[in-house]
Amino acid sequence: MTVGIVIVSHSAKIAQGTVELAAQMAPSVVLRAAGGTDDDGIGTSFDKVTAAIGEADSGDGVVILCDLGSAVLTTETALEFVNDDQRARISLADAPVVEGAVAGAVAAETGGDVAAVISAAEHAGRGGLSGPGASEAGSANGPTGPVTRTVTLINRDGLHARPAADFVKKASGFDARISVNGVDAKSLLGIMSLGLVKGRDAELAADGPDASTAIEELAELIESGFGEK
Repeated sequence: MTVGIVIVSHSAKIAQGTVELAAQMAPSVVLRAAGGTDDDGIGTSFDKVTAAIGEADSGDGVVILCDLGSAVLTTETALEFVNDDQRARISLADAPVVEGAVAGAVAAETGGDVAAVISAAEHAGRGGLSGPGASEAGSANGPTGPVTRTVTLINRDGLHARPAADFVKKASGFDARISVNGVDAKSLLGIMSLGLVKGRDAELAADGPDASTAIEELAELIESGFGEK
């Protein structure tokens, strides 16, 4: 199970589109759209929000992202009607809907709890270039310094959304500080912001207990072309 995510928007299309985008990066995360009024007009729906929360709650918690102030009011009203045990597992993130949903979904996909998902989503609203509390690889080096390697992107579209998500999910599994061209390798938006396309070099650096393994496996992932031609 993972933390579930609910998108509350005044537009059914925005909510559903955001869910579809985030699902591409985090296929195992339960994402639910609660957009528009009951008849899919512009506005919000108490019933849609209530249903989405129930469907997204697997027991590990739910993070809710809202687009405008009245969406927050509808969500808060819906939360007044859930039982105390469930309410304790639900949190609203103060984050941009699209960027926050993508970053939060990847955090949930990699096993993050509610606090980690909220942190990732809210950090996305501050530029997303490095994770909260993250430090650049090499800032606490051992005697020999960080492990480094330069790899060239070979897949047609480089580190676009899906490969970037695959890269971040793999990087998040290592006990190491890892960077790509100086950006935190565990930050999806940071990696995507690099604009690494086919033929560009990715300079990997890591330090920490898993540094050597991390660099080897991440380099192999890039060299494999992420399964793309």
